[in-house]
Amino acid sequence: MDGDGARQWRSRSHRDVRHAFLSRAMRIVRLALLSSALASASPGLAQTMVTSDAPGAVAVTIYRAPARNPDQEMDLDWLEGYALVSETRTIEIPAGRSIIRFEGVAAGMLPESAIVTGLPAEAREKNLDADLLSPRSLYARSFGRPVTIRRVGQGSSTEERAIIRSGPDGAAILQTADGFEALDCGPTDDAIVYDGVPEGLSAKPTLSVQIDSPRAGWATVQLSYLAWGFDWQANYVATLDPEGDGVRLTGWVTLASSDSTTFPDAETMVVAGEVNREDSAPYPDDPEGAVSFTCFAAPMPMPMMVPPPPPPPAPAAMAVPVQRDLSEIVVTGSGTTAVQEELGDLKLYRVPFPTDVAAMAQKQVALLERESVKLDLIYRFDVAYDYDRMPARIVLRGRNRESDGLGLPLPAGPVALFRPYGDTRLLIGEGAIDDTAIDEKVDVDVAEATQLIAAVVNRSEKKGRFDREVTMTNALPGAVAGEAMLGPVAYFRLSRFSGPGRVIERDGKYVWVGELPANAATVIRYRLRER
Repeated sequence: MDGDGARQWRSRSHRDVRHAFLSRAMRIVRLALLSSALASASPGLAQTMVTSDAPGAVAVTIYRAPARNPDQEMDLDWLEGYALVSETRTIEIPAGRSIIRFEGVAAGMLPESAIVTGLPAEAREKNLDADLLSPRSLYARSFGRPVTIRRVGQGSSTEERAIIRSGPDGAAILQTADGFEALDCGPTDDAIVYDGVPEGLSAKPTLSVQIDSPRAGWATVQLSYLAWGFDWQANYVATLDPEGDGVRLTGWVTLASSDSTTFPDAETMVVAGEVNREDSAPYPDDPEGAVSFTCFAAPMPMPMMVPPPPPPPAPAAMAVPVQRDLSEIVVTGSGTTAVQEELGDLKLYRVPFPTDVAAMAQKQVALLERESVKLDLIYRFDVAYDYDRMPARIVLRGRNRESDGLGLPLPAGPVALFRPYGDTRLLIGEGAIDDTAIDEKVDVDVAEATQLIAAVVNRSEKKGRFDREVTMTNALPGAVAGEAMLGPVAYFRLSRFSGPGRVIERDGKYVWVGELPANAATVIRYRLRER
């Protein structure tokens, strides 16, 4: 082969080798891309974990417990109301399959109610991490792990390494260098100090969402969900005017949360009215996640022991979280009150400033403050069916209208009535009001009046006819407004009446109204005939 032929052959050989190399390289690249595509499409393959540790902004709307009456206090151990929580978070999302973890959601979240918007792709699945850190779960997940027993006696404290050998029910059995023993069955107070948090336990309630994102980038995500373990109610304080010209009325919104999550600087709202819910709040068998051990044998005296040398350095000790007392109440200043808004057939009250909806706590926010409200104090007897002596009931009565100093929707809640006494105030009694719309009647039964007594005598009784005499005695030093419920209009007809005052029809009943003089008896007589 001449020189030109050899050069052409070498050139062709080089081209063939280069072509073969490039073809093989392209096949490898295509296979790699195909493998990557298959990995992102296959749920069993690796996926990226992204954690959002807290929301950037949060709004909490609390709904009252549907079955709780206005005069029934909130059960702080089992709050049956719920909240709508709306969170805004900014998250960096990778391309392909990933799991987005929303830490710090409400522990009482209903995961089926969760709605996530703003993601670059629809969520494939949602999971609420239920294995949360608590004294019980910490002990249970530490089975077979080394811990430290801290023993506190009279003027001494010792520590000893041990291994947990029992579950969280019954006695706490631990293995030490001297053998097996039951915790807290001796003369010392024993406690367990953990080296750390076992894998899989989360200190924060977490919602996980799996997505397949077509691209990487930052996203502003809105997470909304319902959660149990919240409630609210209105509380009113009415103080009688010393001159008898109405009352000074103050109202508060009391927020309560039995959830373990705190929502700081939350836009907070409450909704008045009954919202239909088809399910009820689940009763927590162990709401605090507490652990309680029983010593299975009588305590035996322990021999004196020389304190062992300090244990070797270990990771930072894990202290069991301290539960906050739900009876703690934080009261805001009364300078700013909640703002009432319309929500269809319901009423919404918005706290006009960001506030902390704290875990395991209560908070009170000012609802209203009126210096002079026309509410009258009435002493009422119900003599329709009783023929014996009975005390009067103290009733605070008026109308919810602007001309009388009110004129705004009043949420249901307890009412405490006070009377000025020198430089202080004395409690007369407590009652409650239902949700009261504008121009509706306000009628609050607050207490029993022991200084006003009614005696009912049936003077004669014939078929279908009743002649009655009622003697109402007022032992107070001043005259008061009184009334007596005589009987239902639907069943009786009032055919005869004598005595001071007058009889009117109100709310389907015959009602005597008049003044009861001080230190005197007022007698009325009347006849009722059956219809």
